[in-house]
Amino acid sequence: MTNGKMRVAVIFGGKSGEHEVSIASARSVMRAMDPDRYEVLPVGITKGGRWLLTGDPLAALEAGENEEAPPRLAAPAPPTGDAAVPCPEGGRELVPGTAGHRFPEVDIVFPVLHGTYGEDGTVQGLLELAGLPYVGSGVLGSALGLDKVAMKAVLEAHGLPVVEYVATTAGAWRREPGEMIARVEERLPYPVFVKPANLGSSVGVSKAHDRGELRAALDLAARFDRRLLVERGVNAREIECAVLGNDEPIASVLGEVVPSHEFYDYRAKYVDGDSALYIPASLPEETARTIQDLAVRAFRALDCAGLARADFLLCRDTGRVYVNELNTLPGFTEISMYPKLWEASGLPYPRLIDRLIELALERHAERAALERSYGFDH
Repeated sequence: MTNGKMRVAVIFGGKSGEHEVSIASARSVMRAMDPDRYEVLPVGITKGGRWLLTGDPLAALEAGENEEAPPRLAAPAPPTGDAAVPCPEGGRELVPGTAGHRFPEVDIVFPVLHGTYGEDGTVQGLLELAGLPYVGSGVLGSALGLDKVAMKAVLEAHGLPVVEYVATTAGAWRREPGEMIARVEERLPYPVFVKPANLGSSVGVSKAHDRGELRAALDLAARFDRRLLVERGVNAREIECAVLGNDEPIASVLGEVVPSHEFYDYRAKYVDGDSALYIPASLPEETARTIQDLAVRAFRALDCAGLARADFLLCRDTGRVYVNELNTLPGFTEISMYPKLWEASGLPYPRLIDRLIELALERHAERAALERSYGFDH
């Protein structure tokens, strides 16, 4: 700490299709952090993967300084050949054993990264190696939370209801498209949803009503990820629940999304602004309790920590509830569903940030207390 303030590194941007969403979330988080309690150190990551540790990383990324920009922050390579990134004196090696890559001394890291190379366990693993406490799920929970195929398999193994699906890879789709089409049509009726397995914010997601649309949807999804998911379409209401905690997570009130398009795609979420959000969702009390219970069970099944937003499909025809997915680093602007759900539950946005930092420090302390050696005298 400096001057009694906790030093918090907020990481945003990243090598993801959700780069711009991450910047918007980070701007909101940093603006809401109490300046009397926190010293905020913004850390931007370009789409090309460069870490911006000096100057104004937020302004640099908002101005479009990404992989096309000259490497203004890269120092000359040391004799080992490793690239170096300058940082203040007293910084620590972010990757042990790698010369030159240093990170400012901070008390905690708040990753506000959505999608691949940020929400998938990669940055979390880096922070684990560096011994830094950080907000959110660890490597396992983050990886499972982003990979929709692996997530469904784990949820099924824990007896949680998921929509029927078919999984494949982009390589298999390109090699044998006819076989993939046949597999889908044999197992799932139209319409179906096609998704990249490892992206959020509905990037690359399509709804296919026939074979021609299915081909186009798989082509689109394969542009963004090597693992692809096809799900049975459900005539459903979209219900969301925010979960907060570590070993004893709690669920928020529920919200309902009524998309402006046929489904809640990227444009409906971030461009048009015409989708409606209802908090609390108008649901029978028993149904609401069932969804909240499923949200907590799913959070634990995936070994999540800190925060997650659980998304559900409530079938209009049967009343059945399906766990659609969990987002371990959901959108975090003041108008995003996760903070709005907690605000409606009595936890305002700035206090929510405080609580997430508390949970991160609590979890880090638990990990630090674990024994690291095992001798014969045990």
